[in-house]
Parts: sequence; structure tokens; C-alpha cells
Amino acid sequence: MKKIVISGIKMPPLHSEEDVFAKAKSIAAKYGIKAESPYIYKKSLDARRKKDIHFVYSVVMCTRDTESKTMPPEIKPFDENIVFESGKSQSAKKVLVVGSGPCGLFAAYVLSKGGLDVIVVERGSSVDERCKKVKRFWETGLLDTECNIQFGEGGAGTFSDGKLNTRIGSPLQGFVLKTFVENGAPKEILYDAKPHIGTDLLSGCVKNIREKIKANGGQVFFDTCLTDIDVKDGKVIGAILNGSAYIDCDAIILAPGHSSRDTYKMLESRGVIMEQKPFAAGVRIEHSREFINEMQYGNLAHRNILPTADYRLTHNGVDRSVYSFCMCPGGTVVNASSEDGYLCVNGMSENARMADNSNSALVVTVRPEDFEENSPLAGVEFQRKYEKAAYSLAAGRGPVQLARDFVKNRVSDAFDGVKPSFTGQTEFVDLRECLPEFISNTLEEGLLTFDKKIKGFSSYGAVLTGVEMRTSAPLRIKRNENFESLSHKGLFPGGEGAGYAGGIMSAAVDGIRIAERILEMTKEN
Repeated sequence: MKKIVISGIKMPPLHSEEDVFAKAKSIAAKYGIKAESPYIYKKSLDARRKKDIHFVYSVVMCTRDTESKTMPPEIKPFDENIVFESGKSQSAKKVLVVGSGPCGLFAAYVLSKGGLDVIVVERGSSVDERCKKVKRFWETGLLDTECNIQFGEGGAGTFSDGKLNTRIGSPLQGFVLKTFVENGAPKEILYDAKPHIGTDLLSGCVKNIREKIKANGGQVFFDTCLTDIDVKDGKVIGAILNGSAYIDCDAIILAPGHSSRDTYKMLESRGVIMEQKPFAAGVRIEHSREFINEMQYGNLAHRNILPTADYRLTHNGVDRSVYSFCMCPGGTVVNASSEDGYLCVNGMSENARMADNSNSALVVTVRPEDFEENSPLAGVEFQRKYEKAAYSLAAGRGPVQLARDFVKNRVSDAFDGVKPSFTGQTEFVDLRECLPEFISNTLEEGLLTFDKKIKGFSSYGAVLTGVEMRTSAPLRIKRNENFESLSHKGLFPGGEGAGYAGGIMSAAVDGIRIAERILEMTKEN
């Protein structure tokens, strides 16, 4: 029996899964195809026209009729997703994985399934302990610089929306989704066009994947930071952990995350080839969840039959583009700092996405020519400069300003219907004082434009909170076609921190690709 996928199945806002399957069978029957065992493969919401909001499905079914039938455009053969086989490798190769974000976690998982000797080290704490430390920081302001929003089991994505959508189009995405579902994520992520797990569920998922790595023979150590690498004849042969402990290894997968600034500095001192890279920076904007729902869904906003609404906005300015990024429907703006005396923000949502506000980053393109020097670390210093300014401007509190006042270049004196969700105290400031002029000017252009696309976007009490500087790494650790460092054999940089990914899914896929290549190289040797 073979499988087919029927695409483009339109359904009204109110419907059941059985209705979807009945329509899929009807389409198949129309072409003389008998099909059974249906399941949803893809699901998306089309809300472009408020008078015609509908869902669009793709459904997979089993059939014996594919050989003799001419398939119409909406029915195609279906290929299964990639599956990695488990088994003990004949190689004694030892791989050190640095970082337990999605890149490191999935690299270690695939390598452990392949039977290699895998050791994962994470500078932050286990996810349960990490959650306690982050909560304490938000409540008291006491920051643990080694375990926070940026550092700890699961990586920075653990305290985010848990979004898994990406534009990379890799066949490995199915494996990532299935792995998350097998480890506690809702099954809907397998077919939603914009899959997300949510912070409340994601922490459990990463813990379960960790336990599977250990069950496969891997080792995982927390509160263990890579502080140096041991190199002989241009090849990495070991690592120094926490300043003194030595571990020998045949390869290091370097997946440190985009905030490991001390790691970047160490790599530069060791001559690892890196280069400057563009990124984006700006602020978070918040509206009430009900407002965004009304603007996107119209009369259907209050019927509780549609998911919390999101949006995606872009404006090409005079010299720069400004766009919404990491939109968190029904979410929270969080203090995402990892250094004392510096302040940065991010967005976070739980699985239900039912918090009072919806938020998104509004960010502007930052180019290497905006940096003050030619060093590979110049982008890091750019970020630190404005994060320090944000901290100083609001005395460690969250610097906030109404969007309409930002446009009019005046400090706000009261909130207007939207109370900021920032995890800590806030203070009214002129956000232009902790942003470069080119970002402030482009943000102003964008806010005026977005107000025309979503009426009231830059008014009705919308709140800005600064600063958002860590959208992606401001550098890239250069590697070759084998995913190996150009300067150091045996060093495999990957994920967001190495400059090769932009989110949970793309980072996980990058980690898998590195693991695949290491397994291939093991067989070749």
C-alpha cells in the first residue's frame, strides 16, 4: 500500500477533524481513488481576507490505486520523513558537544543513536534549576551570569515562544518535529504551518531528549563551561572546562549560542577564523491580545474558534528595512540579560498563548559597516554598547515608551490601556537615547507605515520596551563543506552562535547535519 497527500483542502473556521477527513476522501473518490487511514499532514490559517477566513489542510492517506490512476495536481505521492537508525558504531571516536541548545541537543542525540561516545557540556544549569534561577532574577533582579535566559539546558529558545517554523526547507524538519512530539510536544506541531511548543512545554521536551541521549550511552554535564581548546598541529585534541578540568576528544561540536561572548573572545585568541555578520536590532512592541485579534480577524475575533492572532510586517525605509520578528501572540516581554550592568529584552509565550498582551520585536538591519572597528567581535561590542546604555538609562529597569510618543520624540508620562508585561519594573525614557540614530529613524518610519497596515498599531496605547539586540549572532565562525572550522580541524561550529541558524528549527537541523557528517567521516576512516 502506498501513501498519497491531498493538498488545498479548504475548511470553514468551525469544523471538526472528521469533516476534514470526509472532504479528503470525497476528493479522492472524485478521481476514482479508494483511500483510507487519513491523518493531517499540514494545516494553515488563511486570514488575508476577513470576509473569507478559512483553514487549509493537506491530508495523507493510504491507497492501492496509485499505479493505475492519473493523479490530479492536488493529489501527489507521499514520501516518508527521514529516520535515523540506532546502533553501536565500530569507532571509538569521542565527540564533545558544547552547548545544549537545539543545535547541540540534536547533534548529540543523533550521534548517540549512531553509537558514538558523546559528552555534552552546558555552562548553565539543568532546565529545572535554570527555571528557578530565571524566576529569581525576574523577581529580585539578582542575575546569575552563568545560568539565565541565554545560558542553560535548552538554550535561549527554551524561554521563547518555542516557534518551529522556518524557511530552510530541509527534509530533516520532519525528524525534528517527530522527536519533539515523542518527547512531550503536542502532536499538532507535526502539521501546523506555524508550529510552536511554548515555553511551558518546551522545558519538559529538552529534559526528555537529554534523558534519551543518556540512555543511548551519552553523558551530560551542567554548570560546565568551555574555557579553552587544546590544539596540536592545527587539530583540536581536547578542551579545558571551568578553567582547569581537561578532557581529551577527537572532535568538538561548538554550539554555544549567540550570547557566549567570552567564548568568542577565547576562540579569537586561539586564532579560530571568524568574520563579522549582519544582524538586526530594535525594540519590543506590545498591544493587547484582543486588539491584535480584532485587527486580524474582524467579527470572528471573539468567537473563540481561531488561534490567537499573529502578524508579520515589513517596511523598506530610505536606507534600511524594519520588520517584525519573533512575534509572540498572547505572550510576555522578558528581561533576557546575561551580563551585569547590561539590559536586553526578548519575547516569550506559553503553549496556550493566552496572556493579556501580544508582542513582537521591531528590528532594523545592522551591517558590519555600522561597527566601530574591523575585529570579528566588533558586532558584539556594538550590542554591548547599547545594552549598557539601556541599563544605565532606566537604572536597571525596563526602559519603556508609548509608540506614539516615540514617533513624536517625547517621553511618556502614563500608560494608556496597555500595561507592559515586562518581567520586572519599568521606567519611562526616551528610547532614542539607547539606540543608534539610524535604528531610531528607521523605527519611526516603520511605525508610521505599520499604523496604516494595522490601524492603531502605533497608537491606542502600544508600548515599546528596549532594547532587543540579540536577534542573531553578529559574527560567523567560518567552516568548510564538512562543517569543520577553516582554521582548526576537529572543530565543528554550528547553530545560532556560530552564525549558521536563526531559530530552534534551523539550529536543530544544523546540528543534525553536523552529526551526520561526523558519522560519515567515522565510516570513511
